[in-house]
Amino acid sequence: MRNQTQHFINGEWVNSVGTDTIDVINPATEEVIGKISAGTKEDLDKAVAAARAAFPTFSRSTKEERINWLEAIAEGYKKRSAELIDVMTDELGAPLSISENVHFKMGLAHFKKAAESLKTFSFSEDRNGHTLVKESIGVSGLITPWNFPTNQTSTKIAGAIAAGSPVVLKPAEKTPYAAMILAEIIDEAGLPKGAFNLVNGTGDVIGDGISSHPDIDFVSFTGSGGVGEKIMQNASKTIKKVALELGGKSPLVVLEDADMKKAAKTAVSNMFMNSGQVCTAATRILVPKSKKEAFESAVQEVLPSFSMGDPREDGHNAGPLVSEGQWETVQSYIQKGIDEGATVLAGGTGKPDGITKGYYAKPTVFTDVSNDMVIAQEEIFGPVISLIYYDDLEHAIEIANDTVYGLAGYVFGEDQEKLRYVASRIRAGQITVNNARTDFNAPFGGYKQSGIGREWGDFGIEEYLEVKAVLGMPS
Repeated sequence: MRNQTQHFINGEWVNSVGTDTIDVINPATEEVIGKISAGTKEDLDKAVAAARAAFPTFSRSTKEERINWLEAIAEGYKKRSAELIDVMTDELGAPLSISENVHFKMGLAHFKKAAESLKTFSFSEDRNGHTLVKESIGVSGLITPWNFPTNQTSTKIAGAIAAGSPVVLKPAEKTPYAAMILAEIIDEAGLPKGAFNLVNGTGDVIGDGISSHPDIDFVSFTGSGGVGEKIMQNASKTIKKVALELGGKSPLVVLEDADMKKAAKTAVSNMFMNSGQVCTAATRILVPKSKKEAFESAVQEVLPSFSMGDPREDGHNAGPLVSEGQWETVQSYIQKGIDEGATVLAGGTGKPDGITKGYYAKPTVFTDVSNDMVIAQEEIFGPVISLIYYDDLEHAIEIANDTVYGLAGYVFGEDQEKLRYVASRIRAGQITVNNARTDFNAPFGGYKQSGIGREWGDFGIEEYLEVKAVLGMPS
C-alpha cells in the first residue's frame, strides 16, 4: 500500500491541513493500492505562496542553470525507470511494455527536448532599434490528466522550468504516484525551494482553486472540454492566460490506393493504444465506399493479433480502463451506437470473454456509421472506433472536419500528392501521414474545441513567457 498523504511544498514533503484522503485503485484488480491527501484550499495557498516567493530569483536564473536542471531531471528520471514503469502499470492499468515504451519514454523525451531547445532559444532580439524581451510569465498552475501520468506532466514541467516559471502541479487523483516520484526527482535535481510544488486533491477544490487563484498567472490544463470551459470561466475573473489541451475525435483518412491490411492494422492499433484512452486517437476511420468489404475483412483479419488482458502478463497490447466510472461511460456509448443503428463488426457491450475482474471493455468496431451519430461526434475515450465510408476525397475531407474537435488527424495511402492535399485540408493541430514517427520538437495542440496553445519543444517554452518591448534601447 502506498499511503503517500503529503504534499510537496517549498522544497519539503508536508502534511495536509485537512485529514480527508482519496483512495487510489488498481483498475486491473479493482483493489485499493494506496491513498493520497485530499488537499485543501489552505494547502494550495501555501504552495502558491511558495511559488510566488521563488519567482523573483527563479525567473532570473540563467539559461545554463535551467539546462543543467533539466538534464539533471532527465538523468534522475532514467534512474527511477523501473519504479515509474511499475507504478504506472498499477495506477493506470497499462501493460508493462506500454508503461515502458510509451509512457516512460515520452516523459523522458520532454525533459531532454526542452533542454535541447533551450540551448538555442533566444530570450531577446533587436528589432528596428528596439529590444524584444521574453520573460517568465509568473506562477504557473499545472493541471494534468490521468491517461498519461508522465507524458503530459513532464511536458508542462519541462516548459515551465525552461522559461523560469515556478509551478504548482495538481496531478490527476486517479494516477498520482508517478507525479509524486517526479517531485522527488525534481527535488534531487536541485531546483530552488518553491520553484516546484505539488498539491494532490480533487478537481473541485484544487483544480478550481488553481484556475481562480489571484496569485497564479497562467494555467496549463489537459483534460475534458467541460472542465476546460470551467477553467476559462474561472481564469477570466483575473484575466489570466490559459493553455488548454482538450478532447478529440480524430479522423484517419484511408486513401483508395492504400494497402487495406496495413491501414486496418493502423486503425486497430489506435483502438488498442492505452485502451483507447488517448485524446489524439483515430476514432473515426474514413474509408472509400469502394473498399468497404476489403477494409472490414482486413480489420477482422488483424484483430486477433492484438490482445487485451492482465497488464503484468507478457503479450498484451491493452489493459483495463482506468476506473469503474470510465468503464460505465464506455458501455453507455457502445449501447448508444447499437441503438443508433450502427453495426457491431467486433466487440460490443460487457467485458471480454474470460475476464471477470478489472475494468476491461471489449475492443469494439462499429461499421455502417454516419457522421451525425453520437458515437461519431462525441469523445468516447475507450477502445471503440467507427468506420465511416466516403464517396471521394472532398467528401472525406468534409466528414473529417465535421466535428467540434481538431486535435489530430491521420492520412494513409500511397499517392504523395493526395496525401499532402488531405493533410493540408484537415483542420487539426497535428497530422500524421503513414504512421510517421512522433517528433517531440513539433508543436502539439488543437484547433476549435480541442484547445488553445501549443506544447512540446520550443513551442512549450513559449507558453510560459510574456513578451516585453523595450523601445529606444537596443540590446
